[in-house]
Order: sequence, then C-alpha cells, then structure tokens
Amino acid sequence: MLTEKQLKILAFSYTDYDAIICDGAVRSGKTSIMTVSFIDWAMRRFDGVRLGICGKTADSAIKNIIQPYLIMSYPRQRYTLKWRRSEKVLEVSQGKRKNLFEVFGGRDESSSALIQGRTLGGVFLDEVVLMPKSFVMQAIARCSVEGARLWFCCNPDSPEHWFYKEWILKAREKNALYLHFVLEDNPSLSEATLRRYRQGYSGVFYQRYILGEWTAAEGLVYQLPEDAVTDYIPEYGEYYISCDYGTMNPFSIGLWCVSEGVAYRLREFYYDGRASGRQLTDEEYYDELKRLAAGYPIRFVVVDPSAASFITLIKRAGELRVKRAKNDVISGIRLTAGLLRQGKIRINPSCKDSLREFKLYRWDEDSGTDRVIKENDHAMDDIRYFVATVLSGRQFSYPSHRADSV
Repeated sequence: MLTEKQLKILAFSYTDYDAIICDGAVRSGKTSIMTVSFIDWAMRRFDGVRLGICGKTADSAIKNIIQPYLIMSYPRQRYTLKWRRSEKVLEVSQGKRKNLFEVFGGRDESSSALIQGRTLGGVFLDEVVLMPKSFVMQAIARCSVEGARLWFCCNPDSPEHWFYKEWILKAREKNALYLHFVLEDNPSLSEATLRRYRQGYSGVFYQRYILGEWTAAEGLVYQLPEDAVTDYIPEYGEYYISCDYGTMNPFSIGLWCVSEGVAYRLREFYYDGRASGRQLTDEEYYDELKRLAAGYPIRFVVVDPSAASFITLIKRAGELRVKRAKNDVISGIRLTAGLLRQGKIRINPSCKDSLREFKLYRWDEDSGTDRVIKENDHAMDDIRYFVATVLSGRQFSYPSHRADSV
C-alpha cells in the first residue's frame, strides 16, 4: 500500500512541474519510489535518450538506486533491463523503445568534469546535499533535451546549506514540487525497526535523520551517556589499536577490545609535544604503541591516513599489521555518536584524555556548515578512525581471542 506522498511522487510526471524535491528522515520511503517514478517517466517521455542518475559516488548510486531497482519485480515485469557494469549504464527497453541511464558520482569539485559534455533528458540526484554545488549545476545544465526534468532527493543538513536556500526555500519560484518525509511515511517499517533507527542517532543527527529537520550543528559534538564510562574489562574479544598522529600537535593512541557487541577502550597513550616542550620521534611513538599492545593479539593498527612516515615505520618493523583509517569526518562522527547512544562504545576511566576531550569537543557554530573546532580533537579523531574503519557496517559477535594479560 503506497502512502499519499509516495503517490504524489508517482503522479509528478503528469504535472506541469519542472522539478521534484523530496527531503526528510532516513528510511522514509523516498529513494525507491523516486527511482521507479523517474524511470517510468523517462520511458513514457523519451526514446533513444540518455539520462543521469547521480549519487555522492558512483558506487553509492549503484548500491542505493541501481541494485535495488534491478531486483524489484515491477520493473522486471514491465521492462527489459541490462546493467552494463563497466560503463555504469542501465539500459532499459520496452518493445522498440530504449533509453540509457548513466550513473555519475558527485564526490568533489572535480566531479563536474565527469558529467560535462553530456546531453541528458533528465537527472535524478540522490544525496544531493552531499554533492558540491558545481557538480549539481553542471548536471542541471546538461538537461537540454526538450521536456527534461529534475529529480532531487536528500536528508536534511544545515539551514545554511546552499541547496536548502536556493531550492527548498525557493521551490515555488523554481516550479518544483516539494515533499517532506518523516519516518512514519514509510508504512513498511515495524515498530521495532522504527525504535532501532531512533536509537541509532543522537544530537544533530537525530534531529536531521529521524525528525527530518534542517538544523545547525551546535554545542558539544558527542553526548557521552553516563554508563559509557566503565572499568569492566572483557575476558575475550578482538583487539585493535587506533592512532591519531601528531608532531607538534598531540599524539593519541587507544587500545580496543570488541566483545559481545560492545567496543571497549581499555587503555590509551596521549602525548602533547607542545605542552611538554619536547617532541618525540616516530621511533619513540612506536615504542609507546608496542607497550600499549603488549600481551594482546592485535588484529591491526588503524592509523591517521596522513601519517605516512609512521605508517611506513610500522610496516617496516613487521610486528603489527597497519591499516589506513577511513577519514570522512562527518560520517565518522555520525557513526560514533550513534554507537555511543546505543551503548556500543565504552570508555575505561583510566582513559582520562579521551574523557576530557568528550567534554570539550564542539561544533564550529560560526562556520555555516558542519565543521568541528580543531581543538581538543586528537583522542576524538583516533576514536573516530577506529569506529569508521573497524565498526562501520559490522554485526557484533566475537567469541574470539583471549588476552594473555590485562
């Protein structure tokens, strides 16, 4: 059973609007129905035309749009579908009518060159607020076929975001149909699923992704639950070390145990060369890392990806595996905040610098965008590296190694 808003998406192509904008909470039923409506409209309107499907990256567009569409029964019954993986093109045929849907990624400013020169009959921009304005404007400019239309989908961001100001607030003058979604607009979500999503976000991310509000990031980045600080030490689990490398800035490393669905920060080493008046060498930092790792079967060390010399030293020593950390700041913060809220991250009270930074790590309220103040952020960075690289997308169950000593 489709909701009233989903029916409006399907009916959009029969209206006189030039664009449709759907925003709101995650998992609220926007993207899948927009994909169906976009391709149905294109197949009725065009023959032998190329259209664009865009995500933050081509891979995310394939994962979030193309792959779910290919397994739906409705399009498979209605069309002949051929996914040209190497070209990133979905070929859709119906009788003698055929159109091509090319996938693009709008990761950064250079991405506009990927779509430049195309002639499109329309474009579907999913996650549009995550794309640079230059890419979006280039995609819009490519829609020069007579009857072309624009399809936008996103979760909320800051009210200072250019897309909010130039498209959502001006939807009427842009001749755009604007539809706002909340979680309850998706009738397929059970109460248990709704509860899980509500527990998965906190702070500004809860306001945006659960309540569907365009709101500014302000105040403390993390709200540390009272029960997040514990001296409990698991008897077994998987062990990791995370590292934020600093020369004159502080150097922070943490020892982690992931056990029975929870990641425990057991111990840490934190050194501020500027405050101490003496900068340590890479070799001295490596000695501290080995001291932290002693007695534990460390699976690998997650290191600040910019710390090339330190990564090289660890590899050359050959005693520990090393992995460059994933370093998408906002995505990493969102994941960390959600796991803290769910009780999936616990901090030992001996980790005093982590606990100190949790109380000081703040959003930059004057930036007009999602940006943290680059102060009191070194343990915060090493924790974020660990979460983004080790915990992201994982199911927690580790009947694994036992430590030789604690």
